[in-house]
Amino acid sequence: MKILLVGEYSRLHNSLKEGLTALGHEVLLISSGDFFKDYPSDIKLKRKFDSGIQKKLKTLLYKFTGVNITSLSLKNQFFKHTERLTGFDIVQLINESSFAATPKYEKEFIDFLHLNNKKLFLLSCGTDYVSVAFGLSNKLEYSIFKGYLDNTVSKETYFSSLKYLAPAYKELHNYVYSKIEGVIATDMDYHLPLENHPKYLGLIPNPVNIDKIKTPKTQEPTHKIKIFLGINRSNYHTKGIVYFEEALEIIQKKYADKVEVVVVENLPYKEYITKFDKAHILLDQALAYDQGYNALEAMAKGKVVFTGASPQFEAFHNLKNQVAIHTRPDTQEIVANLELLIKNPEKITEISKNAINFIEKEHHYITIAQKYIDIYTT
Repeated sequence: MKILLVGEYSRLHNSLKEGLTALGHEVLLISSGDFFKDYPSDIKLKRKFDSGIQKKLKTLLYKFTGVNITSLSLKNQFFKHTERLTGFDIVQLINESSFAATPKYEKEFIDFLHLNNKKLFLLSCGTDYVSVAFGLSNKLEYSIFKGYLDNTVSKETYFSSLKYLAPAYKELHNYVYSKIEGVIATDMDYHLPLENHPKYLGLIPNPVNIDKIKTPKTQEPTHKIKIFLGINRSNYHTKGIVYFEEALEIIQKKYADKVEVVVVENLPYKEYITKFDKAHILLDQALAYDQGYNALEAMAKGKVVFTGASPQFEAFHNLKNQVAIHTRPDTQEIVANLELLIKNPEKITEISKNAINFIEKEHHYITIAQKYIDIYTT
């Protein structure tokens, strides 16, 4: 089949492309690289006017004319590639707003792709109308909107997520859903909001290209246990990073002779993955019920990851062994779990092995690619 993957988050579509290609399908990926992460694409649309004085000029222009020149630039770049974006059996969107452009232009992209290709599918693997509305509903113990709901973080901080509830984005949501065959969730955080939705096709776990992860698996702790925290300021609050920072402050004071802590911020993907290779423990997120791609890649390398590993996640995979540390927004609980590993380093080795086996069994990129093909052809 000819498959067009549109947009990129956390290397998901790159990994899926590798799996689909291994199965013999012809795949093209178009994206803008996911902001500073700069993931590769066959067709790369460059985001312009997003920093420095250009961003200030963009804001002024939008204020007086209503034109978002970043989105207009993305539109102009997109439509230069129309010949390469037609005739596909399957088109899959990474999000309702795959290029993070304004709804007006996203609709134009959808229109073109729907008219010039056969089937259109949507992923739910990041914030969108359904997941945001669900997260604000207080149906679960906590959500990425915890700081917003308990009034400890300003509403403005959540703009990039709350925007999906604005009329223009809700209209875009309805428009996209009117064009797609269905929507696929990539983990429990997006499965739970979509349960019983008429367009929901089910959960397919994120693909991880085991063959590309060539760095040595995590070594058993010998002297100091290395703990790694990578911060992305744009999702600082939605990942609950503050709980990790508070926990690390306590751990560093109490176990300075037993741990080595590395904290990095806003690194491009290629640089980021080299930074955590020597870590034994990776602190990922404290407001999730399942793992995103960052956690999965770390688990594939044998890291003990503090992330979403909820009872719902364990039940879905019928897990008998611990593969990650389920992490809730509770500083003292995080401290206690870190202490358990520091005092019992053999647990690090045990969970590391479980994590590697889990990724190979449940997230292998070729196995996952076949699951997509099964849904596409049903």
